[in-house]
Amino acid sequence: MFFFTRLFFFVGEHLYASYRNIKLRLAKEKLTQQDKAILLKLFSYYTRLNATHKREFEEKVEWFIAEKHFLPRGDLKAVTQEMKLLIAATAVMVTFGFPRVTLKHFRKILIYPDSYYSTINQQYHQGEVNPKLGIIVLSWENFVRGFINQEDGINLGVHEIAHAMKLENQIHYNHESNFFNPTLWSRFAEHAAVETEKILNDEQTIFRSSAAKNQHEFFAVALEVFFERSVELKSYNQKLYQSLVYLLKQDPLVLAREV
Repeated sequence: MFFFTRLFFFVGEHLYASYRNIKLRLAKEKLTQQDKAILLKLFSYYTRLNATHKREFEEKVEWFIAEKHFLPRGDLKAVTQEMKLLIAATAVMVTFGFPRVTLKHFRKILIYPDSYYSTINQQYHQGEVNPKLGIIVLSWENFVRGFINQEDGINLGVHEIAHAMKLENQIHYNHESNFFNPTLWSRFAEHAAVETEKILNDEQTIFRSSAAKNQHEFFAVALEVFFERSVELKSYNQKLYQSLVYLLKQDPLVLAREV
């Protein structure tokens, strides 16, 4: 009986996945020339890619937009195409080393116009990730600030996508889970622990103090620095930088040189 029950769920899961893929293929739309022009103007990571990687990037952006429900919240009246493009591009940048990873568990992206009040902990938030509901929440004003200065190592979009990526890796019922190599993660965690101690001891470090809160937060902050201050991070701690290169299967500095 147990065998047939497992078989029933296995077949049902795959039938649902096939049905969902068909729906996504119908919903997936090619980026227009105007869409690409927006990315070229506002998203430096995409601008620096060579022609082959640009095409890969564009297709992954198309899939991300097709898979997600972008929902306005608060006083935001509607979600524009530019909003979808920049949020999708941020997610694709962070996950670019994993072609099949599109953060499938997180199907809804809620967008507030600015920082929003949470009734759960009575605090204002700029963004958050809710794995139970499969939701990523962003405040657009703070998200945009990440593009105003792309060299300060502060980027809300990268931060929240990093959280979602780490959680996606841990969701064992999802076909996208366990994409991080455990040995490579352990290697990164060792370097992270050293940097956390520096922060707690008020020693000089490239990371802001919130990174010392826990391992999840350090990973999110580290990815902000990894993508926005690649040269400085590599100079500051080459071993830590290289551990992220191996873990994420990409090197922003190498991709920039391949143009």
